[in-house]
Amino acid sequence: MTFDPEQLGQSKADLAETLRTLRKRANRTQVWLAQRCNISQTKLSNLETGRITPNLIDVELILRALDAPMELVAEVTALARLANTEWQGKRASWRRGLEKRQAELAGLEAEAKTLRYFLPAMVTGLLATPEYIRASLGHTPVDISKTVARKLERQAVLYDTTKRFTFLLTEQAVRWPVVPRAAMAIQIDRLVSLSHLPNVHIGTIPLDAAASRGPMNTFTVYDQRLVTVETFTGRMVFQDARDISEHLEVFDLYERHGCFGEEARSVLREWAASYRS
Repeated sequence: MTFDPEQLGQSKADLAETLRTLRKRANRTQVWLAQRCNISQTKLSNLETGRITPNLIDVELILRALDAPMELVAEVTALARLANTEWQGKRASWRRGLEKRQAELAGLEAEAKTLRYFLPAMVTGLLATPEYIRASLGHTPVDISKTVARKLERQAVLYDTTKRFTFLLTEQAVRWPVVPRAAMAIQIDRLVSLSHLPNVHIGTIPLDAAASRGPMNTFTVYDQRLVTVETFTGRMVFQDARDISEHLEVFDLYERHGCFGEEARSVLREWAASYRS
């Protein structure tokens, strides 16, 4: 008997039910399975009832203990990855107020110590001038005044020296003309200024950098526990260790192609000058 993830659905409750069903079909008790997986019976009970979402390691341990066939392992593992992924649509964010999203981001930034931002398309709000922020929200069909204010308030976190920030920006992200030319020059000047902060590392990736992978999505990695990925219609939140690890590998790849320090500042000044000429 195999399980089709589409039939089971993608929810955490469906994954919990799947694991519980597999254990019962194997005619094993929770006590036996918990001992085999070296976890507490309480945790296993919480996994089977959906109170705790199992990560991939939990799922692999359980499937191995139950001697599940390889095709079933692949399908349930795929379901586990879906259960550890969250979708946040932009329309839902508009309905509840964009400033609430800013509060969530501020919470993530407050908890994290090492933050990595990959920016292939635009400058992120933490690095942006007020004019750039307002222009970047111009397509939003709701009042943005509170959101602009909250984005500017969040920038104070950059001066917390207990945290380390690394921003990787492609040349397109820096030079994409979100605002008029004079304002673009000021925006790039701000990048130069912030790059002098001891805990803020701003890297630029010129268009002629020979990276082997194309820059597909904006994403942020908070420590090694969570990744957010931006799309046109919303964002995905990954909490599974393997997804986080893959994004860290991509970030490391681009970081090796980036210019930092005075080299980056020199490039940024050239780009700013091109907008002033």
